Amino acid sequence: MNNVHVVDINGYKAELPIIKLSDTVSIAFFNLHGDPFLTEHCGKELAKFADGVDVIITAESKGLQLAHVCARELNMPYYAVARKSQKLYMQDGIKISYGSSITTGKCQEFYLSKHDTDLLRGKNVGIVDDVISTGESLKGLEALVEKAGGKVVKKLFVLAEGAAADRKDVCYLAKIPLF
Repeated sequence: MNNVHVVDINGYKAELPIIKLSDTVSIAFFNLHGDPFLTEHCGKELAKFADGVDVIITAESKGLQLAHVCARELNMPYYAVARKSQKLYMQDGIKISYGSSITTGKCQEFYLSKHDTDLLRGKNVGIVDDVISTGESLKGLEALVEKAGGKVVKKLFVLAEGAAADRKDVCYLAKIPLF
């Protein structure tokens, strides 16, 4: 197996290190943290697919800078962030539990502050994140948006991993395999 997987993300070549998750599964690890040029490229490209979206939501942490770029490109003053732990300022917000992601392997929770809950209520919402694989994090974000009173109208990802590339309900910029 190669140590890196090269992917073309709408004209931007990225070399993704191959990381072993278990004896049977390895992934091409996509990390936007610390890479402003890749983040800018991906955020601007995803924003092109956000027609009909009033507000964006993402999950911490790798989606944060991606959502920032998308919101800026779409001239949105705010975007919502689903946190993976409840912060002290979030006592009046909402939470949901959802299944495990491919990288965590355990049940998780999303928390939304009252400010972000109010931001989503009655709005057409675009979910923005780095990678879709099993779809469990997406289910969690969809449930959170619904609980907040918003309507998911777009599901935008930089990469679709494995069978997620066959989904018809998501938009992505490039495909990557599971190894």
